Amino acid sequence: MHSDIYERLTSVAQSRSTVTYGEVAPMAGLDMSNPADRNEIARILGEISTYEHEQGHPMLSAVVVLHDSNLPGTGFFTLARELGKFDGADDLAFFAGELHRVHDHWAVASASAG
Repeated sequence: MHSDIYERLTSVAQSRSTVTYGEVAPMAGLDMSNPADRNEIARILGEISTYEHEQGHPMLSAVVVLHDSNLPGTGFFTLARELGKFDGADDLAFFAGELHRVHDHWAVASASAG
């Protein structure tokens, strides 16, 4: 797992915020204008959210959104379906709920660590 990106996402979650793909991708030496790099950031974020799911936590990659829509990319929703977290009925409602769960989880984790 890409530890620098993981730590960045947990920090964003603790601050109850979001970050764009364009802000995260350079941390892995990736350029969002390159399709192969976009696939690689999706793979990295998928690995992080799969790990979090296996720990019983919400999908941490919910904090990563597209600059123009403030929504995650299609890979987020595909992974959510693969993990059995989302039936595909309402992307916006699922995203809003998962982002809220991520923020709540990491705010509590941060408070108990401090």
